[in-house]
Amino acid sequence: MQQRWAAYGGRSLFVLLSAVPIVAGVSYALLYSLGLTGVMAEGFTLAHWQEILGDAAFWRTLGFSLYVAAVSILIALGLSLALVLRSPQAFTKGELSFFIYLPLSIPAIVMAFFIFQLLGKGGWLSRVSHQLGLISALEQFPDWVNDNYGIGIIVAHVIMATPFFTIFFANLYQNERLGEYLHLAATLGAKGRQRIFRVAVPVLLRRGLATVFLYFMFVMGSYEIPLLVGSQSVQMVSVRTIQRLQRYNLGDIPEAYAISVAYTVLVVALLGGLLWYNRKQMGRA
Repeated sequence: MQQRWAAYGGRSLFVLLSAVPIVAGVSYALLYSLGLTGVMAEGFTLAHWQEILGDAAFWRTLGFSLYVAAVSILIALGLSLALVLRSPQAFTKGELSFFIYLPLSIPAIVMAFFIFQLLGKGGWLSRVSHQLGLISALEQFPDWVNDNYGIGIIVAHVIMATPFFTIFFANLYQNERLGEYLHLAATLGAKGRQRIFRVAVPVLLRRGLATVFLYFMFVMGSYEIPLLVGSQSVQMVSVRTIQRLQRYNLGDIPEAYAISVAYTVLVVALLGGLLWYNRKQMGRA
């Protein structure tokens, strides 16, 4: 009985400390966007929602955030899977198992400054290209930061995500005893590519789907990196929201809250889809 009450108290405390503040914040943002609270509240209105939902820039922002997150995660997954499947023991034992953690200790804002100094027109790569005679002026160097394609943002997130997924998949490889499955597949006549793409990759991705999805949402909602190396004409959803909140025009604040609520609804819908998929897979198993 005491253990049951202890478990119940622990769950209640977790909900109190994690879920309640989030629900309270989203509820306040929703009320603010509907004109029911705030400095300029004048009663219920859908004008702010109509403004953002009818604004093409909002949908471009949302699409750009999805694009950056998807491309960053796909590249990081490809690199990390290639590293783990090539040398699965290298990242659990030896020197690489230590050095692979170093990129994870770099804060996002430091990584953004590093990418700016590396890929900017006055950065290290442009100066090296100039010295090698590849370009005659720094202006000829391509726009890889503050560009409309989010190249700098993607490179920064790939550098941060690849070590994380490498460590994650290396541990999964050991815990799922994937080496034995690959050996069994080889004895049954499976070739190298068949063992990789029909056994190893599906097992790792299926077991790590939830983690991959959560990191996808993290990249989609990131702020520091897109703020420093992203474009001002095509912004990610976090940058657009914060800039509207910090403007002197108080009329932009309800729209900023509406954007945050819309983004929250999207995240909850995606999480619901993930939970439904996991339950479906568990039912099949």
